[in-house]
Amino acid sequence: MAAEGRRAPGGRPAVERLAARVLRGRRWAAGGAGFESSRFLAKWVGLAILIGIVAGVGAILFYLAIRFVTHATLGPITGFLPPEPRGEGNGGVRAAVHPWLIPVVTTLGGLVSGLIVFTLAPEAEGHGTDSAIAAFHYKAGQIRARIPPIKLVASAITIGTGGSGGREGPTAQISAGFGSLLANLLNLSASDRRICVAVGIGSGIGAIFRAPLGGAMLAAEILYVNDLEAEAILPALIASIVGYSIFGAVVGWEPIFGTQSQFGFDKPIQLVYFAALGLLCGAVGLAYARGFYGITGIFRRLRIPQILKPALGGLLVGLFALKVPQILGTGYGWVQFGMDQRLLTIPLWIVLLLPFAKIVATGLSIGSGGSGGIFGPGMVIGGMLGAAFWRLFAGVLPGMPPTPATFTIVAMMALFGGIAHAPLAVMLMVAEMTGNLSLLAPAMLAVGLATLVVGNNTIYESQLPSRVDSPAHRYKYAFPLLATLRVRDAARPADVVLRPDDRLHDAEARLHAAGVTGAPVVGEAGTVVGMLTAEDIAREPEAKRETATVGAAMGPAAGGLAPDVGLDTALDTMTSDGLAWAPVLDAEQGGRLAGVVTVGGILRAYREALHRSVRRTDSIALGSTLLEVTVTPDSPLATRAVRDLALPAETLLVACRRGAVVTFPHGDTVFQPGDVVTVVTSVPQEERVRRYLEAGGRHLAER
Repeated sequence: MAAEGRRAPGGRPAVERLAARVLRGRRWAAGGAGFESSRFLAKWVGLAILIGIVAGVGAILFYLAIRFVTHATLGPITGFLPPEPRGEGNGGVRAAVHPWLIPVVTTLGGLVSGLIVFTLAPEAEGHGTDSAIAAFHYKAGQIRARIPPIKLVASAITIGTGGSGGREGPTAQISAGFGSLLANLLNLSASDRRICVAVGIGSGIGAIFRAPLGGAMLAAEILYVNDLEAEAILPALIASIVGYSIFGAVVGWEPIFGTQSQFGFDKPIQLVYFAALGLLCGAVGLAYARGFYGITGIFRRLRIPQILKPALGGLLVGLFALKVPQILGTGYGWVQFGMDQRLLTIPLWIVLLLPFAKIVATGLSIGSGGSGGIFGPGMVIGGMLGAAFWRLFAGVLPGMPPTPATFTIVAMMALFGGIAHAPLAVMLMVAEMTGNLSLLAPAMLAVGLATLVVGNNTIYESQLPSRVDSPAHRYKYAFPLLATLRVRDAARPADVVLRPDDRLHDAEARLHAAGVTGAPVVGEAGTVVGMLTAEDIAREPEAKRETATVGAAMGPAAGGLAPDVGLDTALDTMTSDGLAWAPVLDAEQGGRLAGVVTVGGILRAYREALHRSVRRTDSIALGSTLLEVTVTPDSPLATRAVRDLALPAETLLVACRRGAVVTFPHGDTVFQPGDVVTVVTSVPQEERVRRYLEAGGRHLAER
């Protein structure tokens, strides 16, 4: 449909006005570089609030769905209901009236869950957190929109019918999936889409566990074995508190395991016990990871239809539960037993067996292709391990506390904090879930030793060692200099600029003559309203290209970049979105076209900058001296961009210290009065450089 066919009262095509308005919003959301910038904060406040709302609502729906399935199947059919933690009712155990029906319920739950997952979205099988981590690293943050609702329903059925799984994985995938969808709707860059996914993971888990601070830290820690994603922390804090507030307003504000503030650390001799517990938690954490993936591997090798595998896993869990019913469901209620004297009512052999039985049950329920999380079971395994430790040594070792709560709480932190490589996040989460901060001191010892035992092993297969190893940061670390260059350094004027009412046949001829595969389409105000590519033209029948317009064939203005965006971000965005070129949009001019940038142009700018840097570095490498100068208001460095400075030859600006923050200057850096600038120069140029720097400035030091 031709764009000129509908005009607004002002004469401008209505479709063009609408496209320009949408693009302005997208450009604002996509703008801003550096998580310390005000534009970054303004952008992420809005995005994080939206993600947090979905995290809170998703957590409520999932929580209620599990309760509904449990009270509609497991309870009425078998008579058995597992206990609940204090913050969710603190109900006691309801013994099974028809225990022989437990395997029937768990098998049917696995069968229905398998039918839903493997029919509609096979990637929704297993534990959702690992899938979201994989989307962050390998899929540019892309999560199919159908995954979250399918995950919610399938997981509620798996867990509600007695499957051993956690609530956090599906909740994380719900909010992470919305974060991915939101980024796509706003046409955000691949790097922003990844942050949306990470924020979704943290806010979803923070909401369902009523642990907003721990959830926010988890968004940064959970992605790597030995690193964290710093840019996710601030938006995750906002999203997590929003999600927590919504969930708490409906479900309640009490910590899941109640407020356990009466327990603390007051006997130094207990450090020895906590150290031993930390080592034990590390070893059992390894057993959890290896056992879970060992069972998963067995199911993957089974030559039966995928749909039937969760049913088989459910059957085996149900049979196991005939002897040890404590393995059914989330298990949080049994952890509550492990925090008080009710632990003594459970036979000792079950207390000792339960951590390992839960490992097997989780592997059978989730590793078979069922849907649920492995975070929650990990904390249950740790909590019951701590309870078993107290049960064995209470009254035997000196200084043991009168109740098991301290060991239960610390072991929850140590076991999963170590094997998930999220020690800080898990410690904060368990502290919030128990309302107890006084046990953080012994927990640090236990978590540290557990992490030492675990080494580089992890419960999340998609975790990578560090940002250097992640495709999310491949250009920043593969080409470090790219981070110091900006889009304007590689941009050039567009060879062809089209209008929506241009004829498609003429546009095709202009693209062919210029030797390019596409061009930006601008409206009457000069703003970019779309992009026309060779693929867009090819979709239009050749006979109609004489009369068809560019506006009818063009695609959206995907990948629009601001001039001050780093080339590492630009290259990652373009390659992740499959773009060979992208328009450069000047926000100060209302989003007008400022040029185009291509992948080849980015690499040329990199090579030229590298050549200049190597040449300058080689010229001063020998016999160099280091100077520092404080920038004063009348200094030649003050309020001027580096690219505009007339620096003497054989001179490098190395660093800039502004207060407590040290940055590395690039061409757009503007020095301010009070900045301390470090300069390297050759000895022959020293006097000249000093005179230049001290022209109104004050020489500080020479090394």
